[in-house]
Amino acid sequence: MKRIATAAFVIAASLLSPVFLSAQSMPELFQKAKQQVKLGAFSEALTTLAALDAESSKPENAGERRALEPSLRFYRGVCQSALGHDSEAQADFRFFLAQNPRAKIDPALYPKKVVTAFEQARRGTGGGTGSADSQTQAPSLKESFERFRPDPFTPAADVGDDWGNGPVKYLMTPEEKKDWDVRAGSGERSEFVTKFWASRDPRPETPENEFREEFERRVIFADGAFRQGELRGSLTDRGMVFVLVGPPFNVGRRPITAAEDGSDVRNNSATSSLDTIGKLKDTSEMDTSRNQMESWHYRRESLPPDAPYKEVVFHFITRKGYGENVMQREPVSLTTLEFARRATKTGY
Repeated sequence: MKRIATAAFVIAASLLSPVFLSAQSMPELFQKAKQQVKLGAFSEALTTLAALDAESSKPENAGERRALEPSLRFYRGVCQSALGHDSEAQADFRFFLAQNPRAKIDPALYPKKVVTAFEQARRGTGGGTGSADSQTQAPSLKESFERFRPDPFTPAADVGDDWGNGPVKYLMTPEEKKDWDVRAGSGERSEFVTKFWASRDPRPETPENEFREEFERRVIFADGAFRQGELRGSLTDRGMVFVLVGPPFNVGRRPITAAEDGSDVRNNSATSSLDTIGKLKDTSEMDTSRNQMESWHYRRESLPPDAPYKEVVFHFITRKGYGENVMQREPVSLTTLEFARRATKTGY
């Protein structure tokens, strides 16, 4: 009986070892680690992440490793900080933030000590090397996107009835919209989606669809960077511009002062210069910390090929009683978006 019990213990222990865990696929290991973190099983999650680290380090998994590592380091940082291993957590969080500098942590999902460690890593005050100034210098939106790599194991979104009302609506032609609206049932919808993306594949002879991958990368980034309340970031005005045109080379932001007019702003037709906006009708509404204009600047090389402009600036107004980051429907802006929408038929 003692021999049987010993054997049973050895088998049970082996089920928890990294060697056994590595027999699972990387997506399975990643989802398992995320679930363990969600349940607060941080020691177990570290074991799973160690197996994932070993599996992804194999030469044949080099491509997946590059995409996976920032997420792996984030969850390992969560576990390390939750278990009190602050120096290890700081190193992991700093690596993650170098790849995703605009990322935020939800204090409702993680223990307070994890949130504190994450914010310390962002400020560069967690005992790591380098000055606080160099750690906290905000990268540009363009730099942040260039470093951004989506979670490689995020399950694909279901193609439900509302798929056509998601960010993909920016790409749809009127004919495609009509076709989508008459589709019923998952089979017809799946057939439409397959043909939709195939028609935009710039290299149909390869297994990848580079255009779709770039579109989904922009959508995921926009969802995280431009969220407004319950509205997902890719469905905001800034998200729409980002998905269609890409990241601007420069972003400027300034308050709208009481000396500037809100009449054109109220009509959503502000011109390209604040100097022409005039005076606000109700100065009691002005709060320069909340009423702002954000300007996105695009150079010729970032614009759609057929857009006849050397530079385009998109303006987004935030104002009490008006809205948050509302794109100004200026002729140049609207024309640029239309050229970008047409260009998506042949890829970005």
